[in-house]
Amino acid sequence: MPTAEQPLVTIVALCYNHARFLETALNSIVAQTYPNLEVFLVDDASTDASPEILRRYAAAHPGWHLRLLPANVGNCQAFNSAFRESAGEFVIDFATDDVLLPERVAQQVAAFAAAGPRCGMVYSDAELIDETGQLVRHHFRRDANGCLHPRPASGPVFADVLARYFISTPTMLMRRATLLQLGGYDETLAYEDFDFWVRASRHWEFYFLNAVTTQKRLHPQSMSSKGYRPHDPYLRSTIAVCRKAQALCRTSAERAALAVRVRWELRQAVRHQSFPEAQDLSQILRELRAVRPLDWLLGQVAKWKS
Repeated sequence: MPTAEQPLVTIVALCYNHARFLETALNSIVAQTYPNLEVFLVDDASTDASPEILRRYAAAHPGWHLRLLPANVGNCQAFNSAFRESAGEFVIDFATDDVLLPERVAQQVAAFAAAGPRCGMVYSDAELIDETGQLVRHHFRRDANGCLHPRPASGPVFADVLARYFISTPTMLMRRATLLQLGGYDETLAYEDFDFWVRASRHWEFYFLNAVTTQKRLHPQSMSSKGYRPHDPYLRSTIAVCRKAQALCRTSAERAALAVRVRWELRQAVRHQSFPEAQDLSQILRELRAVRPLDWLLGQVAKWKS
């Protein structure tokens, strides 16, 4: 049973064609030093050997919950299907091409206790590894003394998440109450993290744990490698989230922070010839009254090319 000292933590392990990485990922759940875990194994209609591996692990761990989805529904809907059945006070969205380091859950639960009841999410540093598991670099850059420059944001971070990408998504431990307030992930989107950051940080604080808790795997099939293609659904989702953020902004500083993000997305859209999406981004900048000369020029290029 959950206790005040050891609240129940749900791990939603999401798999789509991760067979070659899956055993390492699932073994990292088994290796957690934190005892009070609830585990959901969710396969999003993989076409490789993933379902067979998941069945084997579910049989070896009878307390784990196995969900083999009959059709591919995408990360947001697959996660929600397990989240709605779960009971953990805290929740990890765990892609099964990544690896949880053994102290991950214990460290982050302790960080939540230190951060207080207004904290909706704890995140940390991560090791970025290649397909063979070799270290490439860390997510955050450090100086020769191991100090972060700048230190990642903690506390009220709404403007920070609008302006720049800095959170390592696989390291997040989310408060259940935060996810419930948001209604879970938005299933109309192609990816979840930017939307979660924007909507959650409007009402909740985030806390940075200065520790490496996770290994994030870099490979051509990973979600982070799929952005900025012509008619890219990820870019369409980014635009939808920028619209949500625009509605949530309360101050000129927040609108200026959003303009920084939109301006960067506009440049990427034009660079990758996603011209209809570039037009939409240009329109948001106009509504924010943040158009600079280069923004205007890129908007004209997008209009001419579309």
